Amino acid sequence: MSIKDLYDSNSSNNNLAHFGSLASLAAVDGEIGDEEMAVLKQFAHKLQITDAEFKEVMKQENKYPINHQVSYEKRLERFYDLMKIIIADHEVSDNETVLLKRYAIGLGFPNDKADKLIEKSVAIFTGKIAFEDFMYLVK
Repeated sequence: MSIKDLYDSNSSNNNLAHFGSLASLAAVDGEIGDEEMAVLKQFAHKLQITDAEFKEVMKQENKYPINHQVSYEKRLERFYDLMKIIIADHEVSDNETVLLKRYAIGLGFPNDKADKLIEKSVAIFTGKIAFEDFMYLVK
């Protein structure tokens, strides 16, 4: 698979790369807990990740780059997914915050906006809000 394929927004590889980012974020604290694994499985289904792809991603941390998203709404949606992974174990570690900032910047948020987005998101995110509510709250 070429790098171009990973960044092709019309490609299912975009979803695979995003899922790889989610898995890496879930594993940043050294292990993936049961609640995080449950959320990862939900995302695998949502993103149409095959069982073989799921197993491959889970074996190789950081295999897939973060896809920069042109649309602000798409960037927020991907960030929202990342927050759901972080909040799955009901805590946000320093390592997760550092990696989350890298992902936010990789998605296309400028450094200062990434900091504000993370700060607001951690303060308000419960894992139970709808994406539209999340988008309104972080604007």
